[in-house]
Amino acid sequence: MLKKNKKQVILNCEELETRFAMLKNGRLEEYEIERTEDDVLPGSIYLGKIVRLEPSLEAAFVDIGAEKNAFLHYRDMMPATQDIAENIKKIDEDAEAAAAAAKTKKGRRKTLLSSFSDKIRNFLGANKAHRLQELELALHKGKITRKDIPKMFPAGSELLVQVTKGPIGTKGARVTTNLTIAGRYLVLLPYSDHVGLSSRIEEKKERDRLKKILKELDVPEGMGIICRTVGEGRKALYFHRDLDMLLDLWSNVEEALTEPEAPKLVYREPDLLERSVRDFLTDEIDEIVIDSKEKYNYLKNAIKHFSGGELDPKITLYNRADSIFKHYGIVEQASGIFHRIVQLPSGGYLCIDETEALVAIDINSGRSRAAKDQAEGILQTNLEAAEEIARQIKLRNIGGQIVIDFIDMRSASDREKVYQEMKEFVADDRAKTKILPLSKFGLMEMIRQREHESIKDAVYDPCPYCNGSGHVKSALTMSVEIQRRLKELLKKKKRKNISVRVMMNPAILARLKNEDAELLQDLEATYGQALSFRADPTIHIEEFRMFDPETGEEF
Repeated sequence: MLKKNKKQVILNCEELETRFAMLKNGRLEEYEIERTEDDVLPGSIYLGKIVRLEPSLEAAFVDIGAEKNAFLHYRDMMPATQDIAENIKKIDEDAEAAAAAAKTKKGRRKTLLSSFSDKIRNFLGANKAHRLQELELALHKGKITRKDIPKMFPAGSELLVQVTKGPIGTKGARVTTNLTIAGRYLVLLPYSDHVGLSSRIEEKKERDRLKKILKELDVPEGMGIICRTVGEGRKALYFHRDLDMLLDLWSNVEEALTEPEAPKLVYREPDLLERSVRDFLTDEIDEIVIDSKEKYNYLKNAIKHFSGGELDPKITLYNRADSIFKHYGIVEQASGIFHRIVQLPSGGYLCIDETEALVAIDINSGRSRAAKDQAEGILQTNLEAAEEIARQIKLRNIGGQIVIDFIDMRSASDREKVYQEMKEFVADDRAKTKILPLSKFGLMEMIRQREHESIKDAVYDPCPYCNGSGHVKSALTMSVEIQRRLKELLKKKKRKNISVRVMMNPAILARLKNEDAELLQDLEATYGQALSFRADPTIHIEEFRMFDPETGEEF
């Protein structure tokens, strides 16, 4: 008997890119592409150098070694800044204790922060004592505010930052000083002593069990952890393994800081393949299919480390002649990601337009005949649209501000139903999403977190003809421009007996030879000049050339 909601992860591994797809009963639910040239990955940690401060933006621009400087808002520095100040204050107090405790395993972990504290001293530079006094004064007042940031970290300062959003378009990466490192079951918080559970683990008995496990873990002093959703139902052994792995990763970060050479990558976020195992191999996933023997073996070993081999049977190697995405019907489904129009089951459709400022989604009833009652039909179309929108924004990796124009509903209860259903549809989205209720004009505003550029931007470059506008000048418009330019030229050259040849795109020439032929003949008769027109398919549809056919001189 077939499982009702079968979930599959399909991985296509090639030299230049890796593709990830999640299917639910054969229907594409998530899609991601990672290129080998994608070097600034969200989650990676850098030792960066502040290039300049922008007080008007309350932000710093940080050199992390990428093509564009990273953007660091003051508010993304506050908690870490507080910890930095406290660590500086305790350096001398903790030095002897840390050295004595280093002989034990737990002591070794406690000293992980010591090299960073020393590093902070180096950050302070020659005016260390004066700046330390400023920090202590701020601490005495009870709070370090955003106004204190420029004094603490002027241009030239070095600091650890983590990428929260990769470069998108003309913008550099977004970074924070609040570092986290995700494992399979835990998230390590190097500069926070917070211990918590994923809010998606709701059962009280299970939350109590996990809290007990977390309390028993050997977490270094000053560090914190968060239990991820995938940890639900897992034995304590898995959490111990995960913590050891995370502490080893953080130890590598500390080691990289012993030779400061900002900008410098000190921790690289796992690639798409590794993240697929870490984030998606759960009890809900029935099968992972991969088309690379080498990567297949890697997955087997990774799963053995995470789960002791109990999930091993879920990994399948695909070795047929047809491409893996074609075999599973992903190619055809994925092509729809780039279409502006998305059809709905009832006959309605969505129009999705991505702009620089926001994403606009319009719902149209089209040929919808879903119900005899008009209000009922509109509600059903809007509910279908809400479900499809939740799917499309995940597939396309649409982020930022999204404005949805639903079909007008007179009933307040219908508007509330669409709002509540939309919240349900985005509940399983891994990206953080905030939704506002529908306005009186039928508009719903949504903010969705985005770590990478959209799939569309990753796959396509702007059109060299329209530069991304989606429009080029019409043949009529170009005909008008050519005639206008000819009149200017012929008036200037009226006393000279000249010939003019015009080279243009074939589509424009077709217009001149047919609809506008009489107008050009009038021009020739008026000015007594010889005009000739030629087509050149290599000329942009919005361009043309005018020159003397005998001398080749450009006009």
